[in-house]
Amino acid sequence: MNEAVQLIKSTASFDVNKIRQDFPILQTRAYDRHLAYLDNAATTQKPRIVIDAISNYYLSTNANVHRAVHYLSEKATHAFEQARIRMQQFVNAHSAKEIIFTRGTTEAINLIANSYGGNTLQKGDEILLSQMEHHANIVPWQLIAEKTGAIIKVIPINQHGEIKMEEYEKLLNGRTKIVGITHISNALGTINPLAKIIELAHHVGAKVVVDGAQAAPHLKIDVQKLDCDFYCISGHKMYGPTGIGILYGKEALLEKMPPYQGGGEMIRRVTFEKTSYADLPHKFEAGTPNIADTIGLHAAADYLYDLGLDTIAQYEHSLLSYATERAAVESDIRIIGTAANKGPILSFVMDGVHPHDIGTILDQYGVAVRTGHHCAMPLMQFFNLPATTRASFAFYNTIAEIDQFFDALDKVRALFKG
Repeated sequence: MNEAVQLIKSTASFDVNKIRQDFPILQTRAYDRHLAYLDNAATTQKPRIVIDAISNYYLSTNANVHRAVHYLSEKATHAFEQARIRMQQFVNAHSAKEIIFTRGTTEAINLIANSYGGNTLQKGDEILLSQMEHHANIVPWQLIAEKTGAIIKVIPINQHGEIKMEEYEKLLNGRTKIVGITHISNALGTINPLAKIIELAHHVGAKVVVDGAQAAPHLKIDVQKLDCDFYCISGHKMYGPTGIGILYGKEALLEKMPPYQGGGEMIRRVTFEKTSYADLPHKFEAGTPNIADTIGLHAAADYLYDLGLDTIAQYEHSLLSYATERAAVESDIRIIGTAANKGPILSFVMDGVHPHDIGTILDQYGVAVRTGHHCAMPLMQFFNLPATTRASFAFYNTIAEIDQFFDALDKVRALFKG
């Protein structure tokens, strides 16, 4: 425990108290107690720079994009497309054409499943999904498998919550067309060995779809280095607005994919006989986009880069280490997800107390956590659990908040165990 605290103190350039001032909502008091917000895997809080970016758009720039030559429209279009360039840089895509704005990871995966999967998968083709996937990287593939006759196979994990790489390699064959994999598990915190997973998939000609929702706020992402085919991000997980995210796709693949939705913006020319489509990336962005929140996403990416993702990762790892060490000495707590390489997520069960009861009592002591199956019901079935309690940490959390969390767990024990 002392080692984790010392590591936090060694991050001298990281002033968490100063950073917390950037997040107005963190000054909230819950039930007249300090709010310890430990539900960051569900959604992160927003810094003032993001809130101001959205507000300033409506105050000074509001107009539709790409469709007019007047001052406000040109100003809005410039801001919108600058956000695309920023997100290209954020994931190190080769071209801004490879960045498609979506409502988030869920819509991005649905787009891939329908536009790529729906037009390439055939009866008997295989889709590999890991045991730890979020429902957003399961259900779209089930829907498209039903339409195409493709078969879903499950990549198994071990009791630590790690991919069984030898079993994964055995599943790969000439019929494998798509591998869907999370970068960081939202329920366990496991950081998967993406580079190796992608390399093995490419050996058999399969395309790899990465759910990067949990990775974007914690890790530097380099899609060219990973060589993934698709990578999906939700803005609200990375301190940006809800209802906005990106799909990265290799340009050659996106060029061949048909549009996901039809309407304005995604067309080149329309007649009642035939429609031709716009070039990338607009082919996949039908209708008036979420302009304000796209600009807010740009601000969020700027904020993360200014802090430094490496520094963020080091600090958050220290928080996780401290919380894990505290949990490990509690005889009635079992951590679910003990992978060697983890993001800042601590999921656990407590003997004799249902997670929903834990979450309810913690809330009364100002501690916000998530309880339930975390949209990962097949994973809960693997561990033979109905639910877990999940504390997930961000760079604005503190050692004192983790202590508050464990103090509140003592109140749970007192109530349910006397």
